[in-house]
Amino acid sequence: MIGLAGVLLALGLLIFLAYRGISVLLLAPAMALLAAIFAGAPLLGLYTQVFMTSAGGFVISFFPLFLLGAIFGRLMDDSGAARAIAQGLVARLGGGQAILAVVLACAILTYGGVSLFVVAFAIYPIAASLFREADIPKRLIPATIALGAFTFTMTALPGTPAIQNAIPMPFFGTTPFAAPGLGILAALVMFGAGQWWLMRRAASARARGEGYGDHADHAPASSPDMRERAAGEGFDLAEIEPMPAPAQPPFLLAVLPVVVVILANLIFSSFVIPAWDTAFLAEPRFGGVGLSSVLGVWSIILALSAAILVLVATNWGRLASVKTSLDAGANASVLPIFNTASLVGFGAVIAALPAFDLVRQGVLGIGGENPLVSLAIAVNVLAGITGSASGGMSIALSTLGDTYVQMGAAAGIAPEALHRITAIATGGLDSLPHNGAVVTLLAICGLTHRQSYGDLAMVAVVFPLLALVVAILAASFLGAF
Repeated sequence: MIGLAGVLLALGLLIFLAYRGISVLLLAPAMALLAAIFAGAPLLGLYTQVFMTSAGGFVISFFPLFLLGAIFGRLMDDSGAARAIAQGLVARLGGGQAILAVVLACAILTYGGVSLFVVAFAIYPIAASLFREADIPKRLIPATIALGAFTFTMTALPGTPAIQNAIPMPFFGTTPFAAPGLGILAALVMFGAGQWWLMRRAASARARGEGYGDHADHAPASSPDMRERAAGEGFDLAEIEPMPAPAQPPFLLAVLPVVVVILANLIFSSFVIPAWDTAFLAEPRFGGVGLSSVLGVWSIILALSAAILVLVATNWGRLASVKTSLDAGANASVLPIFNTASLVGFGAVIAALPAFDLVRQGVLGIGGENPLVSLAIAVNVLAGITGSASGGMSIALSTLGDTYVQMGAAAGIAPEALHRITAIATGGLDSLPHNGAVVTLLAICGLTHRQSYGDLAMVAVVFPLLALVVAILAASFLGAF
């Protein structure tokens, strides 16, 4: 029981201190060793042989995705493509569809691989102008951005290059397009329910005579506190704040790199890479693995690389300095991956302690003979505890991933269904008030939790949980589709 108390104390302190702005790079190993002290385990052995080995393995597996994703997002911002997409949608939908225009603009950008922080900085000024013109309460802007950037494009839509969709691939031997039907079903629930809620809230405000409000709109800029909060989520705002707005490309040219990401991802994962001779992977120097272990990661690497080349080639004259953009994107990739890797190391240490057997039995016992229920709860709760979707998923899969693969096989559940449920489950409790992305988004918009978190919670917590339940039911009765 002392060991279990140490695990719970370590988790509790991780939540509290991360919320206070202390770096996860420091917190994760410190809290892991605290739990080890309660268990009477060898500290240095756990740190160098378990924590660092697991954290290093995560970096080895996923650094290219973080690197290329950050570079792509930076180039989309510096070229003006991100703003061109948002303004192009506004022009096509009209000011009367302000909420839908903002949601779709955020969705297109994040589905194409642009960081949600870049999206928030790029979209907020446009959203503020639209909402003021349509006389929609400003307090609804954070929820509108969150619906497009934090929910269905991050976890549900098949093919998204988001890290939440990439992390399950090596565990389940799947691709970014695993169980596309389940993902689309969940995405429709999130988008439909979220859009209905926001429109309903706007109509209710209009009926009460509540308009945009007396707000002195500001250009989004990060304060030291915002940088600290965002660092807890794994982003360096100093590296992703936009440069002065460049001349924007035409709408179709701006959308082209996003289309390339999705189509190239599909083509590489479904047709090109499977046709290669990859027998060499069975050799010890290549890890002795099968193609399924690397297929998903390879396809995203190639898709993002192709999109970056297209983006640079079509916007060369609009980029003030390609070198500066590339350097800034590369620098912005380091903190996110090392923060997430530290959480993976924390999970590995906890899993190596004797007390974890009690936690494991309790978690695996949830849901009876359906491992999808247990998997979904474990991932969602850990995402809520850590305030990070990727962090919660990483801890759950690093500690219980192999077990869920075995349970899924025994229950006749396809790995693709396990992948999609895992990804969808990262959304929901991850967006509790202490989440770094939530705190930063509210600060960008110049609003408080009291003003805006209620609506944000509905679209980013409640409806994703509803979509998760729908997806689990569909997967349980219909399987992966």
